[in-house]
Amino acid sequence: MLEQTASLPMYNLPEMAARNAAFWEALSKEVQGPKLATFPSNLVFSRPVVPDAIGPEILFTQTCGYPLRTIYSGQFAFLGVPTYDFPGCGPSTHRAFVIVGKESPYRAIEDLRGARFALNSIHSNSGMNLPRILLARHGIKAPFFGAVVVTRSHTESIRQVQAGHFDAASIDCVTYGFFKELCPEKVSGIRVLAETPESPAIPFVTSIATPSDQAEKLRSALFRLVNDPIYRPVLGGLHIKTITAVDPVDYERVIAYEREAAERGYAELK
Repeated sequence: MLEQTASLPMYNLPEMAARNAAFWEALSKEVQGPKLATFPSNLVFSRPVVPDAIGPEILFTQTCGYPLRTIYSGQFAFLGVPTYDFPGCGPSTHRAFVIVGKESPYRAIEDLRGARFALNSIHSNSGMNLPRILLARHGIKAPFFGAVVVTRSHTESIRQVQAGHFDAASIDCVTYGFFKELCPEKVSGIRVLAETPESPAIPFVTSIATPSDQAEKLRSALFRLVNDPIYRPVLGGLHIKTITAVDPVDYERVIAYEREAAERGYAELK
């Protein structure tokens, strides 16, 4: 029997482990009726942000919107999309902040020509796709940066910019908000240089292999969760204002940004 897993890898700072666990515990309580025999009692905290695939074992996870429309196409079903209360977020949307060293000379996005850019993943919406469209709309053509180096995570990109090893990075505004709240010393040496256009927020999804009745139980449980005042402290800990149904068309915007950047002469972040 396939053992199903649940994870929240997108916002998974060590300081957030208890908050994420409380969210899963609350959601599990709200999944009404008989559960699958393999319904996970605990979150998996080791799942990578950008795994190779959304396999049949994935009952519940949160996945960046860009790879959903590229490398994960046809592998998932939407469950719901959160609205966060951090700066940079709107109803079911987020954006990225381009960060630089606090004492750096950069004052405008164009000043980053020739700079060293820390990239969390080539599949990242906030780390790659959103700064790409931001730069393209400023009339910038490739190549622009002196170097673009993959760091594998927003956490590492932040660390490298703060340490002065790289000049800039593009960080999801929700990630940045959690850093400022939970470990402000790790962002004390950086500042926001620019904000990207907004984009659909990072949704909750399940594997396409999850039986439809189980997926519907998860969706219903998410919506009950946000409407029950007893769970407000749990949601508040994750800065979630609400969770709503997903309109899949919204996520076409990430590919529209990709096309627009290419049309403007900046097809690749480099």
